[in-house]
Amino acid sequence: MSAIRKVQVTFDCAEPERVARFWCEVLGYVVPPAPEGFADWADYERSLPPERQGAGFACGDPAGVGPRLYFQRVPEGKVVKNRVHLDVRVATGLVGEERLAALEAECARLVALGARRLELLPADEENESCLVMQDVEGNEFCLD
Repeated sequence: MSAIRKVQVTFDCAEPERVARFWCEVLGYVVPPAPEGFADWADYERSLPPERQGAGFACGDPAGVGPRLYFQRVPEGKVVKNRVHLDVRVATGLVGEERLAALEAECARLVALGARRLELLPADEENESCLVMQDVEGNEFCLD
């Protein structure tokens, strides 16, 4: 039997710190402390060559259970739908109007942070309702 491995989810983006801080707010994640010898992340960034400044940023689950999220700057913008996306589980176990109310409440909170609501996918014979959204750089995710 093979060992369970930790995973990191990596996002390509234009502004790594901005996107990372958005996801910190969404998930309750935190930015790790700056490397030893630096007062903060801004101090660390100033120590890098100009072309490396702002090239990446990370955040993680403060309990160490969820995956680390890493955001890397890329030159190209997003062009098509994501092949992989995050489902933010805010209404697990809820159904009907109670589920819709929980999804809508979280949607309103995230829109205030800069997310964009795309589409409500209503419940059908197989799935409960979910809300398709985009983060601050247009990456799709679902409120589930």
